[in-house]
Amino acid sequence: MQRIDKVWWCVAALSGAILVMLGAYAAHGLAARTTEMMVSAVETGVRYQAWHTLAVMIVLVWRRVQPLAGQRWVLALWALGVACFSGSLYLMALAGLNLGIVTPIGGLLLMAGWLALGVVVVKTR
Repeated sequence: MQRIDKVWWCVAALSGAILVMLGAYAAHGLAARTTEMMVSAVETGVRYQAWHTLAVMIVLVWRRVQPLAGQRWVLALWALGVACFSGSLYLMALAGLNLGIVTPIGGLLLMAGWLALGVVVVKTR
């Protein structure tokens, strides 16, 4: 396994741990600190982070079988997208920070990752 793939597996593992912790906190402790809307924001961030963490792991397995250069772009776009999208929702709900434009930029990065995945598949022989 290439070193960079080990790094990506560690990123996925850390992402998984974070999403479970924040999901549990949203389900059991956050409601006492903030509004229902903020709890919902954290749950949305956790849901998007969970799906993209799973998708990252699937691409990493695919890379093991058939490594393609474009797969790294997919991984990077998803990682940045989760950091911006979910991260901004977490900071909004947990720290009261309003990062405004960061959340939709994160969403665009997530979409770009999915489109990049399509390009990688189409270009594969």
